[in-house]
Amino acid sequence: MTAGVPTEFIAPGPQSFDTPPIIDGVDWFTKPVLVSALSVVVILWFFWGASRKADVVPSKLQFAGELGYNFVRNSIARDAIGSQEYMKYVPYLTGLFFFILLNNIAATVPLVQFPTFSHIGWAYSAAIMTWVIYNAVGIRKHGPWGYFKHQTMPAGVPWWLMPLMIPIEFISNIIVRPISLSLRLFANMFAGHILLLVFVLGGEYLVFETGNIALAGVGIVTWVMGLAIGGLELFVQCIQAYIFVVLTAQYIGSAIAEDH
Repeated sequence: MTAGVPTEFIAPGPQSFDTPPIIDGVDWFTKPVLVSALSVVVILWFFWGASRKADVVPSKLQFAGELGYNFVRNSIARDAIGSQEYMKYVPYLTGLFFFILLNNIAATVPLVQFPTFSHIGWAYSAAIMTWVIYNAVGIRKHGPWGYFKHQTMPAGVPWWLMPLMIPIEFISNIIVRPISLSLRLFANMFAGHILLLVFVLGGEYLVFETGNIALAGVGIVTWVMGLAIGGLELFVQCIQAYIFVVLTAQYIGSAIAEDH
């Protein structure tokens, strides 16, 4: 503020997600890279510590590890893939779930406060990895032609409808899935972080920059609302990790199923 005139409020936008290199000269080492690397370290430490001294009467860390593992195994993998083949995919689904979860909730961790998947490239990478896996296991089980028929020719559809159904099913099952999977995660993380920035920075502007007592009171209310939005965003961060992994499991289950 200069000579009693408040400075202009600059609304947060895509530029708020620009992350300069943490180390000068190392362009690739940005905050998303650091957050993702730390999340991998935390996941490895957590499950290593939980399983290192497994006992009949579990310690608190072992109990937490078993709870997280059993949640993914029983509530996601077994329900979506089926009881015959689900166990071979549990390690991938468990790692994917906790990786997305930790990178999402990093947005609410003090001093970090950045959701890795608010950068679209990270969301695309996770979705492409899932796309490769479910198509690969489907082709391995049914063969290339069998898998193509499995994904594009629904059972019970009359032959004369197949010219219409094949391109629709191909686009839906092969092309659209990774795009929708990544965009859902990216859009929620991006929009949620933007919303939090609006409340936090807007409150700061009203309190410190306007020089108006009434507006300063509004700014304090804005901060309180921001805390509520932060709690909602934490819920959304957890739900989005769950949805991404549930859909991954469903795509794998659909790819290896006997019937379309």
